[in-house]
Order: sequence, then C-alpha cells, then structure tokens
Amino acid sequence: MDTLVTALPALQEAFALILQPAQIMYLVLGVLLGLSVGVFPGLGGIAGLSLVLPFMFGMDPVSGLALMVGLVAVVPTSDTFASVLMGIPGSSASQATVLDGFPMARKGEAARALAAAFASSLFGGLFGATVLTGLILVARPLVLAFGTPEMLAITLLGLSMVAILAGTLPLKGVAAACLGLLVGTIGEAGAGGSLRMATYDIPYLTDGIKLVIVGLGIFAVPEIISLLRQDQSIARGSQLGAGWAQGVRDWFENRWLSVRCAVIGVVVGVIPGLGGSVVDWIAYGHTVQTAKDKSGFGKGDVRGVVGPESSNNAKEGGGLVPTLIFGIPGSGSMAIFIGGLGLLGFNAGPQMIQNDLDVTYTVVWSLALANVVGAGLCIALSGPISRLTTIRFTLLAPFLFMMISFAAFQSRQSLGDLVTLFAIGLLGIFLRRFDWSRPAFLIGFVLSSQAENFSNNAHQIATFKFRKGMDVGLEYVASPIVIGIVVLTIISVVLGLRHSKQMPTEGPVVSGKKRAPVIFLLLMLAYTVTAWINAALIDLTSDKIFPLTVGTVGIIALVLLLIRMMRAPEDDPIFADRETAGDDGDAAHGLWATLSWFGALLVLSSLLGFILALMLFLITFFRIRAGLSWARSALLTAAGIAGMCFVASTLNRDFPPGLLQEFIDMPWPFK
Repeated sequence: MDTLVTALPALQEAFALILQPAQIMYLVLGVLLGLSVGVFPGLGGIAGLSLVLPFMFGMDPVSGLALMVGLVAVVPTSDTFASVLMGIPGSSASQATVLDGFPMARKGEAARALAAAFASSLFGGLFGATVLTGLILVARPLVLAFGTPEMLAITLLGLSMVAILAGTLPLKGVAAACLGLLVGTIGEAGAGGSLRMATYDIPYLTDGIKLVIVGLGIFAVPEIISLLRQDQSIARGSQLGAGWAQGVRDWFENRWLSVRCAVIGVVVGVIPGLGGSVVDWIAYGHTVQTAKDKSGFGKGDVRGVVGPESSNNAKEGGGLVPTLIFGIPGSGSMAIFIGGLGLLGFNAGPQMIQNDLDVTYTVVWSLALANVVGAGLCIALSGPISRLTTIRFTLLAPFLFMMISFAAFQSRQSLGDLVTLFAIGLLGIFLRRFDWSRPAFLIGFVLSSQAENFSNNAHQIATFKFRKGMDVGLEYVASPIVIGIVVLTIISVVLGLRHSKQMPTEGPVVSGKKRAPVIFLLLMLAYTVTAWINAALIDLTSDKIFPLTVGTVGIIALVLLLIRMMRAPEDDPIFADRETAGDDGDAAHGLWATLSWFGALLVLSSLLGFILALMLFLITFFRIRAGLSWARSALLTAAGIAGMCFVASTLNRDFPPGLLQEFIDMPWPFK
C-alpha cells in the first residue's frame, strides 16, 4: 500500500506529461515510423530504432521517449501485414502468425485475419502496459529469482513446443529441431571461441547465421516460390471475406485465449534473452494444446492468429521490466532502446526507478497509448491493404524477391547474406515439400545460442563446486520455479504426442514415391553426422558438449525415421511429398525453373551490384515471366527501383555491391 501511495504522484505526473500536444505528436510520429518499418519483412524494431537513434541527442527527454516507445510498440502489430498477406514473417515476433494467417489469406479471409490480429495486438499491448504499471516496483524479486537453471528450464519449455508443431510424426519434429539447433551452433562458440563447421574456410560464417536470414529463408522463400509456380493470386477467390468487423468478433469470441496468451507474453518478456523470438511459438503451442478441435490449425484457424498476436504485443510490456529495472535488455530492440535512453540523459536501472519514476511511468503510458493509436490505424487500413491478395501473384513476386534480398543484406552488409538466404531458402523449400516441421527448425535455431549458454553455465558451476568439494545440492537445479517449468514441459510433450495425429504440420500432404523423401533424409543425416564429427574434433570441452549432445539426439531420430522408411509402404505418411498432388503437384511451372529467377537476381547482384541487377531482373521478369508489354514492364520496374531507393535513403541503408563496383566508381545508388 505504501508503494502505491509513493508511486501515485509519479503516475499522475507521467499521465500529464504524455497528454501534452507536443508529446502526442511525437508519439504518433513514432507510431507511423513503426508502421512503415514493420510492413517491410525482416527490418523490425531494431532497424526502426537505429533509424531514430541519431536524432535522440539533444531532444526533449519526454518527446524522445514518446518517439521511441511509439515505434517499438507498433512494430509487433504492423509486421502482421507481411505474415498474413505474403506468408513472410514480418519479424521474429510474427513467425507463428504465418501458420494460420497466411492460409486464411489464401482462402480469401485476409481482412478477417488482419483484423483479428490487430484486435488481439491491441489487447495484448494494453494488457502488457497495465501489468508493467504494477510490476515496475514489485518485479525485482521475480526477475532476480531466475538464475541459470531457471533460464535453461524455460529454454527447454520452448523446445518442447516441437511436440505440438511436429505434426503426425513427432520424430520429424525432433530431427528438424536438432537440425535447427546445429545450424545455430555454426560459427565461433560463445564459451571458448572455437570455430565450428568449416568456418576456417568461410570467414562469413564466423559470426554464425543471422535470424533474419533464417526466418526469411525458411518461411518467405518457399511460399513465394510455391505461389509463383501456381501463377494465381494469393486469395483463391475474388472475395476478401467478412472484413475487419468479423475479425474483431473472432477476437471477442476467443477473448479468454487472448488473456492467457497475453499472460504468457508478459511472463516471457520479463525474462531477459527470450523475448519475441520464442514467445509467439509458446503462445501458439498453448493455443493448440487447449483447443478441443485441432483439425483446423495450419490450414487457416483464426485461433492460431489470436494467440500469438496477443502474446507478442504483451511481451513488449514485460520486456521493459528488466530493461527499466536492471538495465538488462530483454531483446535486441530493447538494447537499442537503452542506448536511446542514454542519449536522452537517463540510465536504465534501479537509479531510474528511484530518481526518475515519473519518466519511467511516461514510458508505460506511452506504450499503452501507442498500442491504441497503432492498432486503430492498422484496423482501419486492413481492408484496403488486404486487396493485395487479389492481385495476380506473378506481379507481386519480383517485388517480394527485391524486399527480402534487401532485408537479408542488412544483417551484415555482405554478399554472403544473399548466398546464405538462397541456401536456407532451398532448405526451407525441401522441408516444406517433404512435410518436415519448419517451425520446429526455427525454434531450434532461435534457442540454440541461449540453450548452449545456459547449459554450459550450469555445467561449469556444478563442476566448479564438485572440484572444490562443495555440496552441489539438488536445490541448485530443483528450485520451485524449475520444478514448475519442468512439469509444464512434460505436460506439453505428453499433450503434443497425444494430439499429434490430429495436427498435419502445415496442412494435408499426400504421400509420394519413396526415393525423394529418402534422399532428403539421408542428406539431413549426412549433415548431422558431419556436425557431430566436427564437434568431436574440438579440443575445448565447453565448446563441444552441446553440439555433440544435440547431434547424438538428431542422429538417433533420423536413424529411427530411416528404419521406418525401409519398412513402410509407399502410402505411409512418412513419404509425404507436396510434388505428388495438390497445389505444388498441379503447378503450371516447375520448381527449378521458378527458383532460377531468384538465383539469377542474386548472381546478377554479385556481378553488377543490387540496383543494376534489380533493373535487369525486374524488366526481364515482367516481360518474359509475367508476359507484360515493354511499356508496362518498364513502368513497374521504375516503380520498384524508386521505392527501393526511397526506403534505403530513408533508413540510411546501403545496397549490395558487385564486382563491377570494384572497377568503376559509380554514384549512389549504383555503387
């Protein structure tokens, strides 16, 4: 009670500060920037905050806070456009939304999916801000209670979601997750600095593969290629569905699901290091677990949109708890946010709560107000923007290739980004074709680094105590929090295995001939064995334990699948192949012919630079592949180049250079 009385004046002062016209103007400006950045796949809050960071120095503190919070709050809302309309995760926080949001768009229900997502995002954002208001002063013991064992247990809970997302064959989910974990270990080990998986020969891989490239490659490239092969619009019919009113009603009908997932979002957001990369998967797993009828998930179930979208906005409120209380960033965007606070004259941590409580609550109120403004704008625009799904996809695909190539290049500003995007995209195509769980792979990749760090820390602490003759004790690994999380993990796995037969991975897939699925499994087994051998040759124990353990589990899972393949008939689900029947099997264009267009853009970029390559690619694609006249092809090409240059200049980003730029000094944007 005394705490509330102490905080009441600060709450009132913060409320008065944020309602000033100048602060509202900066808040709306931040929201508009967040909407603009969030619509472009792969950019997200980190790119948006990086854009405004240079302008923070010298700004009025409250105005600067309003600008930053407005941008951060709305990105998890606006990134839904790409996830639903294009099947491209707008950011790491909207990956699970693709699973049901994109199938809804393909059924002509894009407006409904967007509206349900935005209503859920609005509720989640307000819920997170409300919880943050109370937690600012009382959350310190909760955050301090999470040590290494608790963090490792939470990570294992996230990995347990593969049991829910693996579909009819849980072993495929385990193998895909192990593959993702191993891909996440590529590069320099965090503990001892050992280089893993041939990074001596490929310097680009020393720092590992970035999440934005994996997210775009695993989800975006396969869907773009699939739709381009069919040469149709995203929505199969001409109707857009019931629109935003129906979507809002869908959220209201599932309001208790939204509440539960918002709670998940806040809790995961409070824990530093997890954040948006995993919260939507945990929420999606919970949504499937608690549903009575699971048959619609992966095919366009609106509950698969409501759950993740409620959690990923609520996690922003939770993520600000460790950020403001301890100065510990809960995510990449929160790390940039701390830098912005420093430029405004504030140091995130206990001293900020003690000395600037009114400013702290200004952040809270800005977060709530930004969610209202952002969600309102998105709901108002969902109908017009969803009409993109009725356009012939052949006219959209080259622009999407352009966008994801540009977004991937921003991770390191290297041509290696484009090569890696193509390679991961090819892997994503075959994971999708043979019905291997792409979400399970992505969960493994996202959690790989922290799973290795937490397991290494736990092992080192236990080993140190043992060598010193100290009592390690069960209390180190068996705290009440750990026990509770382990129980949840066991329940998750049991429920996932029980209901797996009701859950096709990403819609129904017809079984095909044995040869192609077996070859793909053997390739995965070869990579896993190679990674295991590579890890075994490392001298430092701390750098080899994790990949050896994951590799062993992956090899066992793959061998068991291979044994089943040897014994199963051709109509067994283990031989699922989308090329046998359905949209891919009946597509008008072949896989390799379609993929070669994307490959041509990347090859031309390495030779001529991105803009020159883009000019040649767009006009050739529109003229030959889309069958447009030279005049229309030139017009669309000019529009694409102009739009790309505008985005790059606004965000102060560069384009991939080619060999040509090494010999000829060219002006921007050609250099």
